[in-house]
Amino acid sequence: MMRAWILPVLLVLSGSLVAAGQIARGGFGAGAVLLLVFLLLAWMNSPLVFPKSIGALEARRRSAADGRPIVFWRPGCKYCVRLRIRLGRSARQLYWVNIWRDPDGAAVVRAANDGNETVPTVVVDGRPFTNPDPGWVRENLSPSV
Repeated sequence: MMRAWILPVLLVLSGSLVAAGQIARGGFGAGAVLLLVFLLLAWMNSPLVFPKSIGALEARRRSAADGRPIVFWRPGCKYCVRLRIRLGRSARQLYWVNIWRDPDGAAVVRAANDGNETVPTVVVDGRPFTNPDPGWVRENLSPSV
């Protein structure tokens, strides 16, 4: 759990230091803007942006039952954030597995990517696709969902 928050916490701390330095030099406006930018980056790289993660085994079971794709992701991954943001509300229709919290999920990703933990890896009908276009993922959502 802690590993997922390392980058967001570092961004908040760094932003606070940079903003404090700007404010100390008399640049209140610049300091406030910099702090806001760092806070936004911290939020985008936090687990809060993503739907609740479940385990890989539970995701497979649910996907087999209803045909929804599974997304294997990790906090701090800019491609995962891109996928999540571009999917919009339809992201909630997918099953999200955080590979840093689920060893089985990490194993699935390594098996699909020649031993690398390359994310996002999306599994549709049992077939893995690494870093697919968000439009393609949206098209592969079941119409019944």
